[in-house]
Amino acid sequence: MRALVIDDSRAMRRIVTGILTGFGYEVRDAEHGRAALDVLDEGWLPDLATIDWNMPVMDGLQFVSAVRANPAWRSMTMMMVTSESEHTQIVRALAAGAHEYVIKPFTADAIRDKLALLGLLPQEVSL
Repeated sequence: MRALVIDDSRAMRRIVTGILTGFGYEVRDAEHGRAALDVLDEGWLPDLATIDWNMPVMDGLQFVSAVRANPAWRSMTMMMVTSESEHTQIVRALAAGAHEYVIKPFTADAIRDKLALLGLLPQEVSL
């Protein structure tokens, strides 16, 4: 399985990448939504994208909307991983097309549980 980790924090990209590679994912990362769209434009389509909300150039909500507008990318599952914790923000992200929402700080178990809910947890990973 493939994942695209999108976050302007290099440290956060490393943390999420470490968690996902531990679950067997092949991971690429991007520092903002525009860079992530460039990865998709190259033809590298992930099964999952984890997306921060607050990023320069193109924020997470704009990225989600751009993906949902492109039929070639609609199959990608998107999970917001962000410090935005207000209920209205969560509703906005889900309404825009995100499938799940994880609030920072989080644990590897929280990510694993969300992946399991989405059907994106490889079988060899135990709950």
